[in-house]
Amino acid sequence: MQFESLKIFCDVVRWASFSRGAEESGISQSSASQAVHQLEVRLGIKLIDRSKRPLVLTTAGKVYYEGCKELVGRYLELENRVKSALGGEKVVGTVGVASIYSVGMHHMSEYVKGFEERFPEASVRLEYLHPTRVIERVIDGGADLGLISYPRKWPELTVIPWREEAMMLAVHPSHRFAARSRVDVRELDGEAFVAFDAELSIRRAIDRTLRHHDVSVEVVHEFDNIENLKRAVEIPAGISILPEPSLAREVRAGTLVAVPISGQDAKYRLVRPLAIVHRRNETLDVTAARFLELLAGKAPGGPGPEPAGRAKRVTAATA
Repeated sequence: MQFESLKIFCDVVRWASFSRGAEESGISQSSASQAVHQLEVRLGIKLIDRSKRPLVLTTAGKVYYEGCKELVGRYLELENRVKSALGGEKVVGTVGVASIYSVGMHHMSEYVKGFEERFPEASVRLEYLHPTRVIERVIDGGADLGLISYPRKWPELTVIPWREEAMMLAVHPSHRFAARSRVDVRELDGEAFVAFDAELSIRRAIDRTLRHHDVSVEVVHEFDNIENLKRAVEIPAGISILPEPSLAREVRAGTLVAVPISGQDAKYRLVRPLAIVHRRNETLDVTAARFLELLAGKAPGGPGPEPAGRAKRVTAATA
């Protein structure tokens, strides 16, 4: 039984798709399907329920995947270590990164470009997901690293603080606050407000700050995606409070105005913390470790972390 077949199986399961798994392995969809079928014939059991979309593992498939995932991961780690040892600083292989959308596609593309220029035989597989899916992706081994906001403690994960982003008042250019150099948080009382969904950590943080300052807003819309919040403010349906980097594109275009919020008590200051997570009980392979160093600003020639509260290059999307 070839190692490559196990890797193909793991890629298909990770993406819950034969086409995406095949793309990951650099083969055709039919080749990926045949590789998994051969595993099933050899074992005499069905591993994947092909009648469902997305694909679902059978009970036996779940057991097999957990074992294969560990074997494949350990083999690739060993292979990378050997190649790196023989080639000095040579780094090969792929690092999987799951990120919330609002870390910024442009911002992350600069990290990816810099990494792949520095290590031509390495690559980054970058996914943008809902916050809960980012955590699930890292825990189940679908990604080596995760980029999240408002981190908390997870028993399965190591959490590395990354940076903080200032939160700004987002208003339409016609709004009376648009011409102001700053707005006191208490002046937001009674305003029509475009909010994040109640289940998101960023919404709870904003609500906590407003309550502390005795501010009550009228929530007119709720979204789980920053792009939708910005479009609602542009209508204009109301005002919102968003991470400063996520407003850069609209501010440049003149469709939104970002106004600093003053009068906040230090303990309830509106900032969004970002963090990097990875599985606690697993050693990162060489490729993932080098990309982590780049993100953390430890790699020579890397972009380095943004100063706290400022991340001008970030331009898009969800909490």
